[in-house]
Amino acid sequence: MIDLDDTSRSPSQTRVVVAMSGGVDSSVVAALYAQAGYDVVGVTLQLYDHGEAMHHRPGACCAGQDIYDARTVAEKLGIPHYVLDYESRFHNAVIERFADAYAAGETPIPCVDCNRTVKFRDLLETARDLGADILATGHYVTSRGLPDGRRALFRPLDESRDQSYFLYATTAAQIDMLRFPLGQTTKPEVRALAEAAGLQVADKPDSQDICFVPNGHYTAIVEKLRPEAAEPGDIVHLDGRVLGRHTGVMRYTIGQRKGLGIAASEPLYVVGIDAGQRRVVVGPREALGVATIRIDDVNWLGDEALQDAAESGRAIHVKVRSARAPVPGHLALGADGGIDVLLDVAEEGVAPGQACVFYADGGAGARLLGGGVIRRARKGFTTLTRETGIMAHSA
Repeated sequence: MIDLDDTSRSPSQTRVVVAMSGGVDSSVVAALYAQAGYDVVGVTLQLYDHGEAMHHRPGACCAGQDIYDARTVAEKLGIPHYVLDYESRFHNAVIERFADAYAAGETPIPCVDCNRTVKFRDLLETARDLGADILATGHYVTSRGLPDGRRALFRPLDESRDQSYFLYATTAAQIDMLRFPLGQTTKPEVRALAEAAGLQVADKPDSQDICFVPNGHYTAIVEKLRPEAAEPGDIVHLDGRVLGRHTGVMRYTIGQRKGLGIAASEPLYVVGIDAGQRRVVVGPREALGVATIRIDDVNWLGDEALQDAAESGRAIHVKVRSARAPVPGHLALGADGGIDVLLDVAEEGVAPGQACVFYADGGAGARLLGGGVIRRARKGFTTLTRETGIMAHSA
């Protein structure tokens, strides 16, 4: 079921700006609003050198082909369409931070940075300048009103396409203006709607990789912007043995097993990255499990204050990777006043720089309660910190 869930005004008096990436999802959102009689304006963001991106990756998000496809869909629907040059904003807010994170031994999520800056901060401001009542996107997440009049985000019907993890940093004020009509649909249903509307993008493949990374080779971008991330160093076992050499900390992430380039009598995994000393630390799989996660840059969307939720040990479900199902845990207040997440069962591959996202429960339709950036993770006597990027003894 698709619920456009607009405002109290009539459709013809409600202006909807649709963020059109050129893919089938946002195209169908534009079609739904246009067919329902809303005052629809399509906007596509030029986020980087789309000519270069089109050369390498036709069909990549916001690349040249996508701008053409979005414009063609807008013409088909009879709605105005604008291309906004956000290239410098995107470079500063997303690409530079992406390179910084890898150089620091972290594993970034550029889609989160893009959503909370370029898309849901800058684009929302532009939408307001255009007189919009609503900004709509093709994300698979559900938005609906709460009894107190506020709006909240929820996991979608189709858990396999859940994009709520990437939207945890969306603020309550932004959520009030945002709409996500595809939250209660499946991808086949969306493609059928596109076909019925006569949209040429009905069968267009989904983009799989980071939009600004040609052919998925992110290391080329990081090395160009932060050459120190490609400097060689030691691969060190947790017990202190030097097992080999690496060609840059940017090539490694917590939990990685393949491509280590070392010989060992047991399977070894990356368990820490010390960017300052240019060391990659490896160990057995059991060293990956963590049950306590310290987070910062927290965006809290719950009903009570974050401090109160942490002091009371608020029960939550948690995602530490986008493709994983939420697992049970609870919030806690650290002795230093920081926010910890305590997991009921240890999780593996918890990497500094990634997001730790909170939900009210673990099922489809669960309410999104916010999240934060993983700063360090701990289990037993070891701690993985974002400051040092290395496993170390702790009390």
